[in-house]
Amino acid sequence: MWDIIVIGAGPASASFGSSIASSGLKIMIIDGQTEDRPKPCGGLLAPDAQKILARFDFTLPKSVLADPQIFSVKTMDLETRQVRFYQRYYLNMDRLAFDRLMLSHVPESITIVKGRCLKIDRCEKGFLLHVLTPEGEKSFKTRRIVGADGSSSIVRRTFFPDKKIMKYVAIQQWFQYKNAGVPFYSCIFDQKTSESCSWIIHKNSSLIYGGCFAPKNCRRAFEEQKKRLMEISGLDLSSPVRTEACLASRPRSFRDFVTGKDGIYLIGEAAGFISPSSFEGISSAIKSGHILARAFNNAGTCENRISATYRRNALGLKMKLILKTKKRWFMYTPWVRHLIMKTGLNSIKR
Repeated sequence: MWDIIVIGAGPASASFGSSIASSGLKIMIIDGQTEDRPKPCGGLLAPDAQKILARFDFTLPKSVLADPQIFSVKTMDLETRQVRFYQRYYLNMDRLAFDRLMLSHVPESITIVKGRCLKIDRCEKGFLLHVLTPEGEKSFKTRRIVGADGSSSIVRRTFFPDKKIMKYVAIQQWFQYKNAGVPFYSCIFDQKTSESCSWIIHKNSSLIYGGCFAPKNCRRAFEEQKKRLMEISGLDLSSPVRTEACLASRPRSFRDFVTGKDGIYLIGEAAGFISPSSFEGISSAIKSGHILARAFNNAGTCENRISATYRRNALGLKMKLILKTKKRWFMYTPWVRHLIMKTGLNSIKR
C-alpha cells in the first residue's frame, strides 16, 4: 500500500515530488513519457516559468537548451496579411530533456515506475491502479492519487467527469530546415481555421510548425492552415519528418479549475492550470505541484484539511490565470487584434 501515487512525470510531478520528499510518505511516480513518445510541445520556457525556477534556485545546463535563443516573435495574421515583430524573452529548449532534468531532482526515496495508467478503481482504504509497464500489466494500491497527467488526465475523467473544460487538439509537425532567412519564432493567427494561435519555432536543425484546433475536423483545419501559410509566406512545409498531437485545455472560469478532494488531487494542466492566452503551462505546473506538497506537509493526514489548504493556497494561481482570459480577448478578437497590429503598439522595428 502506497501513501501517494502520482500519475505523470512532467514538471508538476517533479515539483511535487521534490517538495514532499522529506515527509516520510511512501510515494510512487508513474512515468508514461518515452523517447519515442515525448510530450508534443514547442519547448519554449516563458518568463513566468523562468521566474518560478529562479525562486527554487534551479538552473539549466547547456545540454537542455536548443539553438537558437529567441528575443523576438514575428506575429502574422493570415486574414489581414498584417505582420509585426514583438520582443519576447523565451528560452528555446528540448522539452523532453527539460522534463528529465526536473525528474532527476526528485530524491531517491521516491519510486519512479515506467508505465501508463490504464484504469483506476476504488478499493478498501484507497485506490487500485492498473498500469501497463514494460514488463506487462501491474496493479498498485494507494491511499491517495495525484493526477499530474495533463489535459487528457485519466484521474480527472474518472473521478470528476462532470467538470468539463474546453479542449483543443494541439498538432505539430517537424521538418528538416536550415534556411537562415526564416524567422526563428513566429506566432500565427488565422480566423478561418482556428480561434487560437499557431507557431513556427526553429530547434537546432529542425523547424516545428504547430497549432491548437477545435477537436472536430482538427487535422483538416491544420492542413488547410498550413496550405494558406505556405502560399502567403513561401515556406515549404510539404515534407514533415514527424507529426504529433495531444489534447490542450483552456480554462474560461473558476469552475474549470479542479484541485480535488477525498484523497484525489490534481495539479498542472490536469487541474486546469494553464494559460488561456498562450497555452503556457510549465510555470503553473511547477507552482501547483509545490502548493499541493506544502498542503500535505502542513495539514497532516486529514484529507479535508489537505484539500481545503490546497484549494485555498491555489487561489492566487487561479486568479492569475483567469486574468489572462482578458488578455486572450485582446489577442484573439479579430478586430481588436487588427487595430493593435495596425497601430504598432509595443511592436519593434526590424
